[in-house]
Amino acid sequence: MRKIQAQGVHHITLTGADRQTSIDFWEGVLGMPFVFDQPNLDNPDEGHLYFDPGDGRLITIFTNETRKADRRRTPTEPGCVHHLAFNVSRASFTQAAERLEARGIGHSGVKDRGFMDSIYFKDPLGMLIELATYKFEPPVGCTHADVMILAHKLRVERGDYNIQEVHLADAIEQLVEECQSSLSQDRSAKNPF
Repeated sequence: MRKIQAQGVHHITLTGADRQTSIDFWEGVLGMPFVFDQPNLDNPDEGHLYFDPGDGRLITIFTNETRKADRRRTPTEPGCVHHLAFNVSRASFTQAAERLEARGIGHSGVKDRGFMDSIYFKDPLGMLIELATYKFEPPVGCTHADVMILAHKLRVERGDYNIQEVHLADAIEQLVEECQSSLSQDRSAKNPF
């Protein structure tokens, strides 16, 4: 059977509490510009707020002024969202713990994930949020996923437990060799010296 080919996340919609709680968190804490709002077209009792998470796509929140924020952890049973992860620059990541603490927001501290670093905390409604920063930049013309696929293959070949920086470095080197020309690799080129 033929696939329906996805080409990226279009948007993620969450059920929020009141309007101001959403604005204060998504724009106030995470710096996502509040792009627009309108009624929830499927429920006239709710608002629908739209935020830009930094890549021009959307995070949207259904709001209702009768709902109140509840910081208890959201459900994690099968079918539930475990957490949302957002990419941040290394410069922003190094400031995250301090800036969360300044707002009185508890967090996990920095977690080394081998190919990235992460920090976790809850939004005002108990949703686990992750801020993540890669430990590498992909070669020009390649994506993070290209590097990760190759790093995974190298990790498995070597029998290593998880992806580490050595796998990333070796994957990047291999991708550059495969994708970029070099005079020293061109056997038909004559040595000008």
